[in-house]
Amino acid sequence: MDKLYWLDQIKLQDRAKVGDKAFYLSRIMQRGYPVVPGFVISAEILRQFLENLNSSESLVADLPHSSLHLDVANWRQLQQVASRLRQEILTATVPEQWVSPIFQAAREWQTGCLILRPTLAVSTATLGMKNISGLLESVFCQCEPEAIAKALKRTWSQIFRARSLLYWQRAGIDLQQINLAVLVQPVENAIASGLLKANSSGWEIEATWGLGIAIALGEVQPDVYYLQPETGVVLEQHLGNKMLAYGVDAAPEAFSQAVSKSLLTPDHTCLSTYVIESAQQQQYALQEEYLQQIIALGTQLVSELGKTFTIKWTIAGQTTSGKLYITQVSTPQSVIPHVHFIRGLGAAGGRVVATALVIINSQQKPEQLPKGVILVVPAIAPDWLPLLQQVAGIITEEGGLTSHAAILARELGIAAVVNATSATSLIQTGERLLLDGERGEVYRIKGDSKEEMEKEGEENLLFAHRPNPKAPHPSVTSHLPMIATQLLVNLSQSSLIEQVQSFPVDGVGLLRSELMVLNILSGQHPNSWILGGRQAELLELWSEQIMQFARAFAPRPVFYRSLDWSQDLTSLSDNLQSSPKSMLGERGTFSYLRNPAVFELELKALASVQQAGYSNVNLLLPFVRTVEEFVFCRRKVEQALLTEVSQFQLWMMAEVPSVLFLLPEYVKAGAAGISIGTNDLTQLLLGVDREQGQLAKVFNERHPAVMSAIAQLIQMAKSAGIPCSICGQAPALYPEIIDKLVEWGITSISVEPEAVERTYQAIARAEQRLILAAARQKLHF
Repeated sequence: MDKLYWLDQIKLQDRAKVGDKAFYLSRIMQRGYPVVPGFVISAEILRQFLENLNSSESLVADLPHSSLHLDVANWRQLQQVASRLRQEILTATVPEQWVSPIFQAAREWQTGCLILRPTLAVSTATLGMKNISGLLESVFCQCEPEAIAKALKRTWSQIFRARSLLYWQRAGIDLQQINLAVLVQPVENAIASGLLKANSSGWEIEATWGLGIAIALGEVQPDVYYLQPETGVVLEQHLGNKMLAYGVDAAPEAFSQAVSKSLLTPDHTCLSTYVIESAQQQQYALQEEYLQQIIALGTQLVSELGKTFTIKWTIAGQTTSGKLYITQVSTPQSVIPHVHFIRGLGAAGGRVVATALVIINSQQKPEQLPKGVILVVPAIAPDWLPLLQQVAGIITEEGGLTSHAAILARELGIAAVVNATSATSLIQTGERLLLDGERGEVYRIKGDSKEEMEKEGEENLLFAHRPNPKAPHPSVTSHLPMIATQLLVNLSQSSLIEQVQSFPVDGVGLLRSELMVLNILSGQHPNSWILGGRQAELLELWSEQIMQFARAFAPRPVFYRSLDWSQDLTSLSDNLQSSPKSMLGERGTFSYLRNPAVFELELKALASVQQAGYSNVNLLLPFVRTVEEFVFCRRKVEQALLTEVSQFQLWMMAEVPSVLFLLPEYVKAGAAGISIGTNDLTQLLLGVDREQGQLAKVFNERHPAVMSAIAQLIQMAKSAGIPCSICGQAPALYPEIIDKLVEWGITSISVEPEAVERTYQAIARAEQRLILAAARQKLHF
């Protein structure tokens, strides 16, 4: 099994593996506060356990990948499904190689009793997420292998209880989003236990004899103290009704004269219940010494957690002398240092610490941005690209993983989080932020200077050696296996050429012209240059831009995709009457029919590159809706004499679903190859605007309809004898898709620079599996 995560060693990047409860405790423990020691069994272990369940039940067999879309209003069905799932878990076997390291680690505490606390993290932002106190309960067990295995299964099974399934669905949480880890801690007898609830209006302390489970189960009415927050002075106190106390196996010595009888708890755990004699019931559980310790602890925690928090505490000991420990911390996420206060979708990898610059209205694009800031904005259009060259990070309220903001960030190597709801209202300009583009999380940083930030704790060491935001792409090793599937790279910025040209790629599979030329247009639409008599000047600039890529990658091919602009570029005035805005706009080749001047200029630029001696540049037509559009463009290509160079190829994007029916006609019309654009293909097949981040669950490139369309296109291209590439985000975002692409016979895969190394390795593994499967089949026959 994976390593155990000890509370005193948990790092920032471990949060999803260990869950929020353990993560918060670890932060406090590592700052020197008294926390009961413990270790975490990571959420990945539960996933492995579910994947290995050996059951004939189809529901169970697909459990790790199922969303369990139940009719929660049908209580009978809900109870039946919950009961069946929990029974499967409780009767399954936990591998000995998992139980043994847990048992060996727990034995170090020299205790006979353990508590297993569920510690949960949900992988994406969920607005409906509320307090889950009571939804998942702690489980006690003896420190023995068999007991540990049973307790572990009982803890895991709770996420499939009827009330849990009801909660997940009503909160909009898929099972795949749930990361359930288990915090294991020793249980000692306690003199007293309870809670401290703090807020700006007042503090409240609850206390009872023995372990705090008596309060959690509602079996006692605890003593209550009301305090003034500023001074810690007790304003009033009330004696509770404490007839019972919980201990470990035998009664604590503090209760030796008070025990009336011992009761076995359910499931024969390591706990015992004790009835307190009436004389002790009339006493407060907290001696003055311990009360003052708790007040002092709460006062210290205000500086760490803010004015609103809740802690659970226990005074461990066998006699009247004990030690105060914290067992749980609950607090608004924004007030714990380095605990995310905003969560969205991780759109571009990398972590960065910088000052925020908030722009409330994304329609009011500034002329320039300060260098090194984290830009916080509702949304970003493609024409923002020149402004983004100097920023350190991007946070947008809108958009998904294939939105313009996400693509631009990956293209420029800038860490980015998209679909971060209410970011512009929660963040203020000038705030110091830590942006984690891998996890999709944003954190507040207390200190402004480097020295102050280092005092915030060891987690800042994560950023001491982070890659330069302007050069984030992987350092690809020279010891890579050979692959037969071509690996290409998506580019648009000439500033990245020097770094990327040494990557183990077979060329540029997608040269995004619209992003490439934004750097030379000076905020004016190409039409404005042409109508203003500056066509020759623009042609020279455009040709030089393309030539940089042709020169750097020769003789490797460069697939230049001609302009594919929609209404998102409204700031580039074209001095022409524009159509009303729509989601699709006059995109791709249809716009060439309406106004061919810019397309003709692109073709002249390609011809200039050919005339300069570079024969490795091909043309990729975007968003082709009809065969007539393709034929129109092919004729323009021929008139520009591009086909006079024998190596030149005219390809088209396969992203409008009509290509599934028309591909043979396109081939007859002269299409020499296709490149599948999964971003547009997905949004058009599923009817989802990819810019709408709140629909991220629906925008799924792995949807059976999308995968079926991709398989069909690969097969149709193979039958037509033309190459088939894929250049959307799907392979980079979901490397598991690559297995299928290679199996189906994809010719090439084109990805962003940051995804080159992992895609190369994924292709190699996929090809090796196919070779191995073929060899086994041959041996079998």
